[in-house]
Amino acid sequence: MFAKKTIKNWVAALSLTTAIIVGVAYTPDYFEISKNLDIFNAVYRELNVAYVDNTKPGQLMKTSIDAMLGSLDPYTVYYTENDIEDFRFMTTGEYGGIGAQVRDVDGKILIADPYEGFTAYKAGMRAGDQIIGVNGINVEGKRSDEISNLLKGNAGTPIKLKLIKVGQTTPTELSLMREEIKTKAVPYHGMLPNSETGYIKLISFTENCSGEVKEALLDLKAKGCKNIVLDLRENLGGLLHEAVNIVNFFIDKGQEVVYTKGKVSDWDKTYLAVNNPIDTQIPLVVLVNENSASASEIVSGALQDLDRALIIGKRTYGKGLVQQTKPLVYNAQIKITVAKYYIPSGRCVQALDYTHKDEEGRVEKVPDSLISAFKTKGGRIVYDGAGIMPDVKTEEEKFSNILISLISKNHIFNYGTKYYLAHQQLDAASKFTLTETEYAEFINYLKDKDYGYKTRSEIELEHLKENSEEEKYFNDIKTEYDALINKMSSNKKDDLAKNKGQIKRYLEEEIIARYYFQKGRIEFSLKNDDELKEAVRLLADQNKVKIILTSIEKPTKPFSTKKKF
Repeated sequence: MFAKKTIKNWVAALSLTTAIIVGVAYTPDYFEISKNLDIFNAVYRELNVAYVDNTKPGQLMKTSIDAMLGSLDPYTVYYTENDIEDFRFMTTGEYGGIGAQVRDVDGKILIADPYEGFTAYKAGMRAGDQIIGVNGINVEGKRSDEISNLLKGNAGTPIKLKLIKVGQTTPTELSLMREEIKTKAVPYHGMLPNSETGYIKLISFTENCSGEVKEALLDLKAKGCKNIVLDLRENLGGLLHEAVNIVNFFIDKGQEVVYTKGKVSDWDKTYLAVNNPIDTQIPLVVLVNENSASASEIVSGALQDLDRALIIGKRTYGKGLVQQTKPLVYNAQIKITVAKYYIPSGRCVQALDYTHKDEEGRVEKVPDSLISAFKTKGGRIVYDGAGIMPDVKTEEEKFSNILISLISKNHIFNYGTKYYLAHQQLDAASKFTLTETEYAEFINYLKDKDYGYKTRSEIELEHLKENSEEEKYFNDIKTEYDALINKMSSNKKDDLAKNKGQIKRYLEEEIIARYYFQKGRIEFSLKNDDELKEAVRLLADQNKVKIILTSIEKPTKPFSTKKKF
């Protein structure tokens, strides 16, 4: 005999199944779909009725849906009603909460980055404050994602926090009101020092991000900028129409920006520049890296195909897929990959082929044999199937082992808190630098801290020891082995000095964020940005830019027949 809750869930699932069948009644796979839905319903019903332990029907269903979608691509995602707040943030940059990031540090939940101007900031909360209670619930020992969910909620709802403020030992209680948090898609723009170049940092393609870019662009032009750098590094993408709007600022009205093509003809769409541009002549550089994806690749790729901008940096991620969100019953939603997008030359930049996985379910890159050559508007050779290749490629910065250890073990973060407590004021973000004495103080701070790490050489030596012991050779090489280990350990002691420049830069950035928040962090990072320096250098030499944008190399791959020019 069914429990009432089980019957209710089964009836709901059956109703959903009926709706699905009706929706696919005219597809060629109707019988196959209908048959497998019947099987799924039978399995789901029997599990809820007969399984030895109590099941959680909702979680069981979500697990099955997630597994099904996981066999497709990582962008087709199911959102329950509880996930909607996170989904809304991804698409709009807005959510209800207090306006602060939290992180796990040494078993404690700390405020990591309060957003300037919002509830947490206005209440005096700062990076390093420890959260020990939310609405009367003791949260010590909980994970940061659990705390983040507790902090979120509808704007206008009250929330009570219990904190241990930085530098204090007695808890403080705060009664706050959640508000609508809107993070800026353009957290920083400004004129670069000693140049005529304006800089715009775009971190996401959320709703109306093009409006923020437009406002920044007009402000920079009013200040007399003669060149523009648009920074899309680490920008994972977002809304396609916002990407089209941004490209439109720099190209003539009526020009094609991107088109999409899907299995269903409704997704075969062409997106044109429909507005009057802001400036079609101003020299433009777009910065990209391996984490520039999706809408970032539409902007950089379209501007490259149209020979409108110089692309500098590293090969982009390679996401040429388009998603559409559809509402489901009970306030759930599903985001489905419905099409691929193609930029003006006719190429698609999708790097991974999710339709052909190996026997273990791993996804392969598009094989070289299927990569084709295309031409930009001016006849330059570009390629599909592997992201956007920059016109000017830069070397990837390699993080030292010791820096990775200092960051992952929170020593950089914790010292930023210590520094903030000892210094009430700080120089402007663009001028601040740690003195030699202050860096020495940081080294002294680390004396009783664990920041050990293993180099690749040490790991290989450990494998050598294991193998030689197993093969009974280790005693013969033990003296040489111990000498190598001791020599390596001795050299590692100097790593704080050898990697001083890199460590110092990240330490300075963490300290600046305590005083000037995200905007200050970005402004400071520009001082040591080699890719940005290369952009400024090239923008100052327009003849060099012209040579790059008009150079035509012999293609190494056959041309595709899908040309747009």
